[in-house]
Formats: sequence, structure tokens, C-alpha cells
Amino acid sequence: MKRVIVTGKKQAGIVEGPDPKAKEDWVVVKVHVAPMCTEYKAFAEGTNHDHFGHEAAGEVVEVAQPGKVKVGDRVVVMPTNPCGKCVYCLEGEYIHCQDMVNFGVFHGSRDGSATMAQFLVKQDWMLVPIPDGVSYEHAGMACCGLGPTFGAFQSMGVDRYDTVLITGLGPVGLGGVVNAHYRGARVIGVDSNKWRAHRALELGAEVVIDPSDEDALQQILGITKNGRGVDKAVDCSGVVAAHRLCIDAIRRKGQIAFVGESGADTPLCVSPDMIRKGITLIGTWHYNMADTIQMMDMIAAIGPELDKLISHTFPIDQIQQAWETQLSGESAKVILKPWA
Repeated sequence: MKRVIVTGKKQAGIVEGPDPKAKEDWVVVKVHVAPMCTEYKAFAEGTNHDHFGHEAAGEVVEVAQPGKVKVGDRVVVMPTNPCGKCVYCLEGEYIHCQDMVNFGVFHGSRDGSATMAQFLVKQDWMLVPIPDGVSYEHAGMACCGLGPTFGAFQSMGVDRYDTVLITGLGPVGLGGVVNAHYRGARVIGVDSNKWRAHRALELGAEVVIDPSDEDALQQILGITKNGRGVDKAVDCSGVVAAHRLCIDAIRRKGQIAFVGESGADTPLCVSPDMIRKGITLIGTWHYNMADTIQMMDMIAAIGPELDKLISHTFPIDQIQQAWETQLSGESAKVILKPWA
């Protein structure tokens, strides 16, 4: 089978490898769609991990034993390889599992661990059925396209009475606009990238503020009820300045979810920022498995509008162009098609 590799700094290629085999409750999935995420960073740096990708939608083509799926099922592949036995997995919070399966040890190699490939293997309980009438492309948005902010909005209970601030309008942030708009919330976006700002408006944002404006905070407050601040906020950038903007723009008793990965230290003054405002800070990575049905119902209801979240599609042999497109900053969610 074909799979993606990095061959040098900003250089990508395709290699042939053995097809994976089903084992115990791990089944083989033929990958029809592989949404692309943060792997472009390895491409930019020239770091070859040899097995790329953590998002996919495809068809079950081989099982080793009777289980939760059968050959021919259309499924979305959830990220990571959790143990399935710990308290987090049993509660549906598999993303927080601390006993992840060592894929290479269990299978004898890493073949089948990548989603940016023609085949993969996955635990059957980590596969979500795709409803009839929903395309592989749209279903693939159930992972990192819509997933992180969906989980955040579930935790915060975002609804049509809320004004929601979304900082960082990359693919995850744009997915946040889709999620919030679907829930009927009023959306204020923040990003300096004009292409993404325009796409956010197309997806339902009411306004997009440029964070480089000196009065960005005042602009946000000026369009909230009585100038008191937004009800909910989610940061998808991982940028310290964006963290602070969320904290400063949130109203008293408001809620903030941090979704964007960040290794930086964000200044936080406990008394004025937390105690006196009474705000709630939430760390969100993904969403609970129990919510997959609601996620798929939403995807089915949104339908063709999701085509605006998917800005580019490439066959696997054009991985170089696909990663260059991501690096340009002028893209939303990019999809790779291993069999095109």
C-alpha cells in the first residue's frame, strides 16, 4: 500500500509498504478520506515520522473476529490508540487514556498506524458508523475539523443565547464557527489572516476582528451586550496574546475553553481574572464517544455547507502540493484521498 513520508525540509513523498492485517478486535479499514492536520509542521521542519496522520474515514475490509463492525461498514476512525479498559476509556473520554496501546509492539511493526495511507488498522470500538447519505468527506470532519470545538461547546453548553468568541481561525477555529453557528450562537472571530477571516464570515461568523489592531479588545466589547463581554470563548490558536484576549473579553461568570496546543506560559492573575470575574477555564482536546451520534446528526443536517470547511482535496500522490497549501495559510481543512 501507499503511505506518506517526509524526505527532507519541505519535501514529501510516497513509499510502498505491506498491507496491515486484522488482529483480535483490530480491523482493517480502507482509507477513502484522510483529513490533514498538524502533520505539516513535520513537513516544514523536515522531520520524518514515517507514519503520518490521525484522522480518517473509510470502509472496513477485514476483521479477525466478530465484533462491533463488519466488512463493508462505512466508518470514521477516531484518533489515538487507547486501552479501552481504564476509567477514562469506559467513560467515553478515551482521548485522556494514560495507558495507550504501543502499536508497534502489539502488531510487530507500525504498518497500518498511519491514516495518510491506503489502509490502516484500528480497534473496532474506535470506529464510528457513518449514516446513510453522508459522504466520506463530510464524515471525516468528525475528527479534528469539528471535534475539538464540538467538545468545547458541549462542555460549555453553547446555545442560541450566547455570543461566542473564537480566537484563531485555522481549520479547527473555522470548525468552531461551523459548530457555533449550527447551535444558533452569535460568533465573533479573531484572526489576522484575511483569507481565513473571509472564510469564517462565509461559514457564519458575524464579524472577524484583527488582533493586531490596538483596540481589538474594545472592538469586541463594543459589540457585546452593554459592553460587558462575550458569554463563551474558545481559543484555537495556542497564542498567549489570544489567551489573554479571551480572558479580558469574557463577561463575569463566562466560560473559556482552550483548544489550541501551546507550550507557552500565559499570565493569569487569580484574583482579578478568576475570583472577581467568576469565570471558568476549560481544557478541551476532543469530545466524548457518547456524543458521536449527535456529531453525526449535526454533520448530516449541515450537509453541503461543510464544503466551505473543506477548502482543498488532493490525491495522495500530490502530498507535496497538499502540504505546501497548508503552509500557505490560505486553506481551511485539507483532505488527502489515498485512492484518487
